[in-house]
Amino acid sequence: MRHTLPIAPQFYVTAPQPCPYLPGQHERKLFTALIGEGAKPLNDTLSKQGFRRSQNVLYRPACSDCAACLSARIRVADHVPGRTQRRIMKRNAGLVREANSPWATEEQYELFRRYLDSRHANGGMADMDIFEFAAMIEETPVRSRVIEYARTIPSEGGGRGARQLVAVCLTDVLDDGLSLVYSFYEPGLNGSLGTYMILDHVELARQVGLPYVYLGYWVPGSAKMDYKARFGGLEVYLNGIWQPIEAARDHARRPHPLSVRPITEQVAAIQLPDAAPAVKTRE
Repeated sequence: MRHTLPIAPQFYVTAPQPCPYLPGQHERKLFTALIGEGAKPLNDTLSKQGFRRSQNVLYRPACSDCAACLSARIRVADHVPGRTQRRIMKRNAGLVREANSPWATEEQYELFRRYLDSRHANGGMADMDIFEFAAMIEETPVRSRVIEYARTIPSEGGGRGARQLVAVCLTDVLDDGLSLVYSFYEPGLNGSLGTYMILDHVELARQVGLPYVYLGYWVPGSAKMDYKARFGGLEVYLNGIWQPIEAARDHARRPHPLSVRPITEQVAAIQLPDAAPAVKTRE
């Protein structure tokens, strides 16, 4: 008899690089690979501990002297849209949502390029070609969906108008929520499409009975991330637990460098999914 034993995930740390959110800071990530049959439970379990997915990798900030990045999620049951968010929902009510398998298209990539060139021309993804874009969308070992939002442009002759893709979100379906892996939208449209996609995901999660919508990282002091603090029912992963964000200013102070736990302690504190029973195979 031979026994196939579950393999514990191995964790690694990236070299320090300039932080894209806080000037003068350097970022470092703790990461592990998502492979095999254990990919989904590992993704589900580590997402609850502040990790995010990028293709076949799960990562979490592990900077040596800063802990400003806080994983954020919305408690669906406690989210009530504010007046501005209600206006955004009304403004985009005519958009048609379509959830598809994670396949990349040229139409998506063209929209992606317009978004990057307008909003993130100097970012780390600025040089991404169509093959790298396809890998970002399609290389997923977990249950993912590409959620497209389109509008109809009226034709001059009064017939059926043309469909225009205006926003896209790559979304993971976790056991307790929806995780927005990456989203992009038509930069020339004045419809607050980024906020609208989050609001729509809250409604999607509500419809299927999932309690959370995971938004990625919120960084106090970063203008790029301020919008995340505007959602009701928001909580952040801080000191090993999820807790209400309360006032954003409560998290604005950076910790003293000596208060950041060493990598070995961070890894030791990670909870892994329950190991599957050993599989017995007969020779």
